[in-house]
Amino acid sequence: MRRTALLACATLLAGLLPLASARAAVADDPAPVPVDRFEGEVPFAGPPAEGLFTWGSDTDDPPALALAARDDAPEGDKVLSGTYDISGYGGFSHEFASAEPPRDWSAHRGVRFWWHGENNGRKIAFEIKDGGADGGSSELWTTSFTDDFTGWKRIELPFTDFAYRTDHQPVGGIDHVLGLTAMWGYAVTLPAGAEGAFAMDGVELYGRADPSLRAFVTTGSAVYPVDEGGTASVEVTVGTTGSAPLADPVTVAYETAGGTADAGRDYTPVRGEVAFPAGTASGTSRTLRVPTLKDRSAETAETIPLRLTVTGARAPAETPQVVVDAHGLPYLDGRLPVKRRVADLLARMSLEEKAGQMTQAERGALTAPGDIAAYDLGSLLSGGGSAPTPNTPEAWARMIDSFQLRTRATRLQIPLIYGVDAVHGHNNVAGATIMPHNIGLGATRDPRLAQETAAVTAAEVRATGIPWDFAPCLCVARDDRWGRTYESFGEDPALVDAMATVVQGLQGRADGRDLDRADKVLATAKHFVGDGGTAYGSSTTGTYTIDQGVTRVTRQELEAVHLAPYRTAVDRGVGTVMPSFSSLDLIGDGRGPVKMHARADMLDGVLKDRMGFDGFVISDWQAIDQLPGDYASDVRTSVNAGLDMIMVPYAYRDFRTTLVDEVRAGRIDERRIDDAVSRILTQKFRLGLFERPYADTAGAARIGSAAHRAVAREAAAESQVLLKNAGGALPLKKHQKVYVAGSNADDIGNQSGGWTITWQGSSGDVTPGTTVLEAMREHSPDLTYSEDASAPTRGHDVGVVVVGETPYAEGAGDVGNGHDLELSAADRAAVDKVCAAMTCAVLVVSGRPQLIGDRLGAIDALVASWLPGTEGDGVADVLYGRRPFTGQLPVTWPKSEAQLPINVGDSSYDPQFPYGWGLTTLTKVPRGGAATLKALGVAASAAERAGAEETGRALVTKARLIVQHKAADRITEAVAKPFADADRLLLTGRYGAAVQKLTQAYRAA
Repeated sequence: MRRTALLACATLLAGLLPLASARAAVADDPAPVPVDRFEGEVPFAGPPAEGLFTWGSDTDDPPALALAARDDAPEGDKVLSGTYDISGYGGFSHEFASAEPPRDWSAHRGVRFWWHGENNGRKIAFEIKDGGADGGSSELWTTSFTDDFTGWKRIELPFTDFAYRTDHQPVGGIDHVLGLTAMWGYAVTLPAGAEGAFAMDGVELYGRADPSLRAFVTTGSAVYPVDEGGTASVEVTVGTTGSAPLADPVTVAYETAGGTADAGRDYTPVRGEVAFPAGTASGTSRTLRVPTLKDRSAETAETIPLRLTVTGARAPAETPQVVVDAHGLPYLDGRLPVKRRVADLLARMSLEEKAGQMTQAERGALTAPGDIAAYDLGSLLSGGGSAPTPNTPEAWARMIDSFQLRTRATRLQIPLIYGVDAVHGHNNVAGATIMPHNIGLGATRDPRLAQETAAVTAAEVRATGIPWDFAPCLCVARDDRWGRTYESFGEDPALVDAMATVVQGLQGRADGRDLDRADKVLATAKHFVGDGGTAYGSSTTGTYTIDQGVTRVTRQELEAVHLAPYRTAVDRGVGTVMPSFSSLDLIGDGRGPVKMHARADMLDGVLKDRMGFDGFVISDWQAIDQLPGDYASDVRTSVNAGLDMIMVPYAYRDFRTTLVDEVRAGRIDERRIDDAVSRILTQKFRLGLFERPYADTAGAARIGSAAHRAVAREAAAESQVLLKNAGGALPLKKHQKVYVAGSNADDIGNQSGGWTITWQGSSGDVTPGTTVLEAMREHSPDLTYSEDASAPTRGHDVGVVVVGETPYAEGAGDVGNGHDLELSAADRAAVDKVCAAMTCAVLVVSGRPQLIGDRLGAIDALVASWLPGTEGDGVADVLYGRRPFTGQLPVTWPKSEAQLPINVGDSSYDPQFPYGWGLTTLTKVPRGGAATLKALGVAASAAERAGAEETGRALVTKARLIVQHKAADRITEAVAKPFADADRLLLTGRYGAAVQKLTQAYRAA
């Protein structure tokens, strides 16, 4: 009965049509071809399989989809229904299987479907995927419809309505022709900004293609820069949907007119017409040439629009512009000091241009690529997971070069500075070298190696055309329940301070002279200040429990714990600083919790004035939206607090307009604007972007290379912390028959963690690399692997159970937000079964300590593997004794969650394993007891006085090994507290005092 009304309407409509027309339609139109009936024939699945899948700019933005039974379904029994609440962008796709041939839609007029209208006036974008090797490598063509009706309505979208997407193309274009002969599916982009619901049914191809409506004209680019006196060549191409030859002739009349250049003085005017006769092959091009003239005067850039009038086809989406490059001005002279170039350029800028330089947008949120020039944007970024398709170094470079090309159409041609979160290698790019996360680097206690990992990251990032990295995170993680614990080098500011060598790995020398190298990037010290100290339960962001919460400390605690690493980073010349989302509550200042993005006392007062930071401050993602007040207040407060560039991923137009209005109203002093823009321009000049704005891909062949992976392998090996090794269970022997189990033994996504390819990361084969299991097979070819330990255990000498966490990032990983510190039930069962059957080693792959509890007694060897990245060979190197275990705990390993937060220096300190703990292999433990420790203490004090750092560290390490050997499984509070204190003293160069603390721990053991 549910279709009765629809059928009645259709019958009535048919009765009103002339009989001849109805018969012609039946005779001429092919039968509709179903694409989606939503009856369950197409599963919810992602590429490379065929299926429906959702996507969005963050974890909250993908819609919720379901196949729902409805009595009013226009077709069949079910419809696709969904709800959404999108802040950035989000939608869903139906993509065809990559392993199957693409589909041919060229015989049809268009695509249509039923849509249940909410009459909300919102625009819904509909996109089709044309050509290429698969759905991820196709061209995107788009159109839209408006939800301005109520109830079911059939939406018909002729293929002639679809336009080539100029704001984003996964591959930068294949042939700019809507061929329709190799189709990979469709996507629906839902409206952002308010909650909504939708229902959809019966997607199908309809009608017969009309050859007379299928022609279109494109140009090779929208912007054609040329040196003064040079000739621009503009390529004009004719194409057809379906790629058939032209059915009718097409003419393109062209004329130079308008723009900022003067005809006759700056260029020779041109006009004329090119013809594409009927029968011309689709994809045929003609070249139009626009000569420019030299007038021997220094000038800013000048534009020459080339207006095209197309007959017989659709015209290009944009009018191409020839641009005579700026020339002869002081700021363009690379021989001049940076300070003078900045002053000259700043003096030429309008307020609107200055505001544009302070604006950073997300590349996927650009309404149109022309907005880069229209709003004088200073920066773009890729948020976590915001990548071109295919996700290759070449596609990244092409994409960023296409954005950079748009800046050439601006008057001053100030290049963009593009930024990414490359927090453990170039982690956005599939195939890049993925390093251990910072917590693992902290475990290495090796500042030299940390610097080398950062140098590899910088080289791979810059080779894709990106000059700016939102790293390192210099937070001091004080509560392991925090979802960002693994982004910290550790819980002790002295350790974080020591690992700040990564700034030099990224940037080179502290004076910035290396920034223009093709293997260096601008670094970002984040998140200033105190984001590692937020109290559990203090977050007000969604379901987060600790991230973006409140750090409540005395001024002395702030200085000693949280500010210390930033002082070092500033001394090392870090180019940018990013404030924290969190709030700072300084005890005694009477202000209560204040968002860091509003704290002028910290940004201007401490960072810029007291520390002498001369780079620029970049906000975090939409962070000013968290400030109290309206949007104008958010802009005013943050800029006056000392923010120089604002990350407004989706609100770039509103931000720029509001900033200009606030300055003109006198609520922001233009001197504050000038200071901000001067800081931004300084770094752009240092990076060499004015001379070389486009990607230097000479180093792209080294991305994921053997040499780079060797560095990651070394870091993975040094990051492994041996917590227990009863009976010398490790290293494994070649003759042993090994049984491997656990959820993280064979999962590259799990061992890489969050911020890997996508923001949250994911399990599975997300990027090329070597899992722990694959690396172990190189040493034990006949080992047995059973993830859940269901395979028989009999006959094996030793078991290795690799357990731990699945990926997460930021507050999504907070304990209490769907996470805890317990092993999963499956992992616990695997540990219990294997360790009951044989000698066993348990490896914990995680971003923070996991609670082992009463299982510790049954485990012979326990390893904190952290998140080692793509190079599982590094883990195998220490398991099989190719390298010794040398890692030390960068955070305290608790006995229970009730102990948290627990940190070195606490008055009450009784952990499972103390900060700094880490057994070794392949090295004999030094002999001796209290007398030996006393002698070591005397020698360590002498080394300290002499400034003999290497000797002092070696003496303390010797004492530490003696204590660990004696304490073994008897780690009491009396042992743990002085032991942990000793490592903190070691990091601050107090070698004699460190040995004294270790002696105290020895006596307690």
